[in-house]
Amino acid sequence: MKYYSLNNPQLVTSFKEAAIQGIAEDKGLYFPIEIPRLDKAFFDNIHQLSKDEIAYQVISPFVGNEIAEEELREIVRETLAFDFPVEPLDKDVYTLELFHGPTLAFKDVGAGFMSRCLRSFVRGKKEKVTILVATSGDTGGAVAYGFYDVEGIEVVILYPKGKVSSIQEKQLTTLGKNIKAIEVEGSFDDCQAMVKRAFLDKELQECHLTSANSINVARWLPQMFYYFLMYKELQHLNKPLVVSVPSGNFGNICAGILAQKMGLPISHFIAATNANDTIPRFFSSKAYAPKQTIETISNAMDVSDPSNFVRILELFAKNAEELGKDLSSYSFTDEATLGIIEEQYLKNGYLLDPHGAVGYLGIKKYTEETNSDFTGVFLGTAHPVKFPECIEKLLQIEIPIPEGLKDIMQGEKRSTVINDYEELKRVLLK
Repeated sequence: MKYYSLNNPQLVTSFKEAAIQGIAEDKGLYFPIEIPRLDKAFFDNIHQLSKDEIAYQVISPFVGNEIAEEELREIVRETLAFDFPVEPLDKDVYTLELFHGPTLAFKDVGAGFMSRCLRSFVRGKKEKVTILVATSGDTGGAVAYGFYDVEGIEVVILYPKGKVSSIQEKQLTTLGKNIKAIEVEGSFDDCQAMVKRAFLDKELQECHLTSANSINVARWLPQMFYYFLMYKELQHLNKPLVVSVPSGNFGNICAGILAQKMGLPISHFIAATNANDTIPRFFSSKAYAPKQTIETISNAMDVSDPSNFVRILELFAKNAEELGKDLSSYSFTDEATLGIIEEQYLKNGYLLDPHGAVGYLGIKKYTEETNSDFTGVFLGTAHPVKFPECIEKLLQIEIPIPEGLKDIMQGEKRSTVINDYEELKRVLLK
């Protein structure tokens, strides 16, 4: 499989080079030159396939022969070494829980797959690769864990100072070794802008930079896995599937739509956002007009200029009308988010995190608008324990800390605070 830059289709490269580069030299995101279709037999027999076999068949066309079959199968096995339960909540409403991985967030899948691919690609190389990544919350922890102590790879994580939860910050800042955390005086969009600028800075070429954000194809593509696993669990219901995705940088929902283009029978997608409503406004006005980022309780979605939306447009040949047939987008306030967390806890005893709560609100809104008969699924993208500041106060409860987090909570925070790009550059050139 070859990949081209969305800024210049003449810039074409391999999966390996796209994963190592992260972003094209013209600042464009890489996109597969073709989208493979899975045959009918795959879906007819999916209930008989293991999760590893499903994921291997989904990803192998995108990797091609750049990783040997046996090694790619092992990468898939290691990536999916935890559960992806589909839990019923209300009538015809389910949640796909994606927070059972090592850092309790959906990003464990993409970061785990990418880290193993890069480990394969840099094996035996003399030069170190530097992973430079911006995070609004969960990406940083997943990347830190995925690349921790991997030979030949240094990791530099940028996050907005004071705008991630206490547990998220511990996951970013306590590992040490090859993981370096940098606090930025600003928003996630400021962090992301610094990362993109660094990739184009010729003076940083010696650092061999790549990204582990969902702009990287090796982070973005494996997020398709759990949409197929969800379908395997729910296909027996014989109803149209509508999937609501809590959306910040839009990599997760973009992977779901790509899965749909490969033949996965998902009827409709909902991009549920918090107050950072660039995409809901796009559907109303057809104008892409990011505003100043707003800080919310669903902090991993505090993104006003989502990088991956350009990929979604490409999937629909930049036709906004066609896109609107398969995708709706709604924005929800913190008050509504807290309201649904409280409602579900009192009604079903189920504890939502603020991001999953926004996803659930998307299902409710779509139901009200269409009044149609469907199976609704929203993605539970992070464990509620990562957001004690708002949930415990709201519900007057204490969320038990899972065993895997207890050591991290005792760890010593190590980070560097910066104000601008030039300070980042000096850190990278040390």
